[in-house]
Amino acid sequence: MSDQNQGRMKIIYHEAMTAYCPPPGMFDAAPSDLLDIQMTQPERPEKLANTASVLKRGPVGKHLDWETARSATDDEILTFHSQAYFDRLKEASRTGVYMSASTYIYPDSMKAVLLAAGAAVDAAKAVVSGEYKMAYALVRPPAHHAQPEQADGYCFVNNVGLAVHEALKSGIKRIAVVDWDVHHGNGTQDGFYDRDDVLTISMHMNHGAWGPTHPQTGEVDETGSGSGEGYNLNLPLPMGTGNHGYLTAFDRCVAPALRKFHPDLIVSANGQDANAFDPNGRQSVSMAGFYQLGRQLRSLADELCEGKIVITQEGGYNPTYAPYCAHSVVEGLLGLEQKLEDPIAFYPDDVEGGEAAVNALIMRHPLL
Repeated sequence: MSDQNQGRMKIIYHEAMTAYCPPPGMFDAAPSDLLDIQMTQPERPEKLANTASVLKRGPVGKHLDWETARSATDDEILTFHSQAYFDRLKEASRTGVYMSASTYIYPDSMKAVLLAAGAAVDAAKAVVSGEYKMAYALVRPPAHHAQPEQADGYCFVNNVGLAVHEALKSGIKRIAVVDWDVHHGNGTQDGFYDRDDVLTISMHMNHGAWGPTHPQTGEVDETGSGSGEGYNLNLPLPMGTGNHGYLTAFDRCVAPALRKFHPDLIVSANGQDANAFDPNGRQSVSMAGFYQLGRQLRSLADELCEGKIVITQEGGYNPTYAPYCAHSVVEGLLGLEQKLEDPIAFYPDDVEGGEAAVNALIMRHPLL
């Protein structure tokens, strides 16, 4: 790593990713004829724009180096997705269509999709080349629900998968994905389910499958197949698990799995929709919880893989609080003191409930 980048993080971003907005409807579903007034779709540009501004203006700003994202190439997309799916996606984007019940591809939104994908690939390049220890693809749309043949959950191209494949191509042998988005990282799971060189870990609200475009349940029995058996760790947590529960699950489930696998690189699927004020999650995690998740991941990366972490932005749908939570993650990853104060989370953590939830999960998990 360049000495001048010691203790710094590269952020890869392009404001053109805020240029499209899905149409209003019934939350994230198609409009309802029974309603006079539809609701704005939660995956909107404001969260990303605000995250960029909080990172630039907040206490971490002086530790960040910004780079303008570029569009991914077809060959980069095809490391994870099939040609048939990619062709279908490009065709759908010309007119706009729901590719699943909740996932609308907006006309001309492929520019944002390709910029997000290119940012993820370049974040991986920045880390595996030794230029930076940590690089963050600050992007939308999110990615971890996109399967090799299917868009879903507002996701069209799996940026996590592209980053993993770029790192593998560059000679990295063992990669761990740690996903704390509030929803199960089913697309990433699907793409690496039969591999033993990629450990996929997903901490998520226990929501189950949600239809034919998302058949994976995120349950504990989805542990991999063939050579990949035992290399997919799902941690479905009950609604309202909170800071203590998430951090306990990380300490007692995620950390041992990472130590056993001993990755050469960690990829963080960094969603903030487990936050206490998110319209799309119910997990009651505050800025303090996200800060500690970042610190714990940084500590494990220092222990196991020389501190190398590639970060990809995932969900988070409160356009003001999610950006503050993203700032807290970055403070934790950089090993800084948490200086940005929480503007709205003034309640005690449910320590007893969170601990009980993790104990119950461990008791029924075949990999723990």
